[in-house]
Amino acid sequence: MNLKTIEEKEFFPGLKGKLVHGDKITWAFWDVEKGAEVPEHHHHHEQIMHVVKGEFEFILNGNKMICKNGDVVVIPSNIPHSGKALTKCILMDVFSPVREEYK
Repeated sequence: MNLKTIEEKEFFPGLKGKLVHGDKITWAFWDVEKGAEVPEHHHHHEQIMHVVKGEFEFILNGNKMICKNGDVVVIPSNIPHSGKALTKCILMDVFSPVREEYK
């Protein structure tokens, strides 16, 4: 498998992703336009976000942080979170268990 062969889907305006699913995890590769927003939400999945490139304003359980190249954030299950791309961003997320709704 190669990322170039995976279909990209737009999940929110300006946020497009390619997803890979294993038996117990989902790995998401995001291409995020400047100004794109992920509204506050929560889910039963544990999530780890990695900022590959760019600046991403992230709010985790009411705490705002500016995440930059190389930053990693662990998001426990059922904790509210949201975000906004302050610049064009490349992000990666890992979710466990699998995000069935992303298949």
